[in-house]
Amino acid sequence: MTPQEQKLWKIIRNRQFFNYRFRRQFPIGNYIVDFINREKNIIIEIDGGQHNQTKDIEYDNNRTKFLEQNGYKVIRFWNNDIDSNIEGVYEKLKEVFEVDC
Repeated sequence: MTPQEQKLWKIIRNRQFFNYRFRRQFPIGNYIVDFINREKNIIIEIDGGQHNQTKDIEYDNNRTKFLEQNGYKVIRFWNNDIDSNIEGVYEKLKEVFEVDC
């Protein structure tokens, strides 16, 4: 795992995120997703700078389309989001999972 994936994993592993279970490096079709919650079919992807290049943007768009067509919601965060705004990432995940505190 990248340092950013490790940082997020510390927050969501072992049902620490409102008792939701996540798996990491989970295969779906020809793809391996960073994190998945199968209860709500939500995938979390952590993207580095290489994902901002034209060929990778197209690949990611096709990948997301495939995953969405198979019933998944894909949430993407940049490495920078994890590094400098982990609280914002946490809040966004609460919003996506519709968690009431």
